[in-house]
Amino acid sequence: MSETPASRSFIPVRIAVLTVSDTRTLETDKSGDTLAGRIAEAGHKLSDRQIVKDDVRAIRAQVRKWLKRDDVDVIISTGGTGLTGRDVTVEAMRALFEKEMEGFGVAFHMISFQKIGVSTVQSRATAGVAKGKYIFCLPGSPGACRDGWDGILRSQLDYRHMPCNFVEIMPRLDEHLQRRKG
Repeated sequence: MSETPASRSFIPVRIAVLTVSDTRTLETDKSGDTLAGRIAEAGHKLSDRQIVKDDVRAIRAQVRKWLKRDDVDVIISTGGTGLTGRDVTVEAMRALFEKEMEGFGVAFHMISFQKIGVSTVQSRATAGVAKGKYIFCLPGSPGACRDGWDGILRSQLDYRHMPCNFVEIMPRLDEHLQRRKG
């Protein structure tokens, strides 16, 4: 299966966390706390953490700011991936994606199914790449954030994880943008 070879050194990744919610504050944001704690525990850097309302423009505005920052490699959002009228994170993010990572949603649902069964179909967890950065959209519950981090992101954001990981291809995520400049 996978391994973490001792021959590779850990490379910390700079991560921004976005909570999408009409009701949460930094004091009541358990999902954001869950992600921030796991990011620190893994040895990565929390570059920023924000809360925005369930509003397409607000979500995109915050993410666009982070896409311009040199101290952000990865954006993880929590919330707004459900089926209700207020759940607009996926719509906001997909418009920013240059490439969508369909396998992320599949892997998330496989993990989630083991915990909550067929209720996982109510989530639209997704991921993509924009401006050379990864964007991951997780549901708004602390349990879903744990599942997404522990089951996928912890290992894929660890350069030592084999046979492959997200970190080793980070320098090549924006090759298409570099070609346009040249």
